[in-house]
Amino acid sequence: MFEQLNQLIFRFEEVIELMSDPAVIADSSKLRALSIEEADLRPKVTKIKRYQQVTEELEETEDLLGESLDPEMMELAKLELANLKKEKEALEEEIKVMMLPEDPNDGKNIIMEIRGAAGGDEAQLFAGDLLNMYTRYAENQGWKVEVMSANITGIGGYKEVTLMITGQKVYSKLKFENGAHRVQRVPETESQGRVHTSTATVVVMPEQEELDFDLDENDIRIDIYHASGAGGQHVNKTASAVRLTHLPTGIVVAMQDERSQLKNREKAMKVLRTRVYDSLQSKQQEAFDSERKLAVGTGDRSERIRTYNYPQNRVTDHRIGLTIQQLDSIMQGNIDEIVDALVLFDQTQKLEELNGQGIS
Repeated sequence: MFEQLNQLIFRFEEVIELMSDPAVIADSSKLRALSIEEADLRPKVTKIKRYQQVTEELEETEDLLGESLDPEMMELAKLELANLKKEKEALEEEIKVMMLPEDPNDGKNIIMEIRGAAGGDEAQLFAGDLLNMYTRYAENQGWKVEVMSANITGIGGYKEVTLMITGQKVYSKLKFENGAHRVQRVPETESQGRVHTSTATVVVMPEQEELDFDLDENDIRIDIYHASGAGGQHVNKTASAVRLTHLPTGIVVAMQDERSQLKNREKAMKVLRTRVYDSLQSKQQEAFDSERKLAVGTGDRSERIRTYNYPQNRVTDHRIGLTIQQLDSIMQGNIDEIVDALVLFDQTQKLEELNGQGIS
């Protein structure tokens, strides 16, 4: 492990040097990639250097205890030794987590799709509530949210909404939101006061750029047509709507929210590339899971992962058995406790696997 730690420090210093190279500065894509890598490595290198410093101080303090000291200095040295040992143990555990194999998509932006599922109007209203929850959470994280397309119902719900969330390590925090979200509450239209159960599904996909995943344009059919529905007078006058069909997989993406055909095509291509990549990765994941099933993982999207119970002001994540009696706060975007618990659970699983393989 120590060799790996030194390699990280070496790579960090190399990245810093490369970022000052005029040739790299002139290449925006390379500079962006290095900047992301530098931001990822910096906290790790800071922790590693602190670990090295604590190890040195620990050795010096142990040497000091071997010398003849007056009683007061001896007590101070023993106290310092105990504190350093405690800090070293804590740093070792943190570094073990830090050195776990990373999901290569963790640093990426995401495309999220939310759909009303079982429950009619109430499910579509709940999809809107989830959209608001994730939007507020993203804003609290300093991320940017862009609604790329939306199919809004007459009562203000969402049959389907696609959004892009951009920022630092978005996928790493929201990748466990995949699945069916169940709501239990009394709908506004319910005259008898009965609690109804409805569901909405959430799909989280790491954004794939051209550099990451190249689609063969020969595999894509492009249809241009007149937009319909809300959007102003331009919708029926200009053939600005774009529908892309990926022929090998049958995946279809349609965009009409922008006035410009070019902008709609760019958005549609971004979503199509991400969906096709996600489809291919999901097939690989299914094959992997058939041999070794993880409790969290990327999640089966038809699986009920969480329940939002309004009468009890309760949210329960069924995968890790976490229940929080603050549903009102969570629906305002304060989902940090859930997100952190899922990340911690995943890390704990991976550590147990490594320890089971005799790696320490």
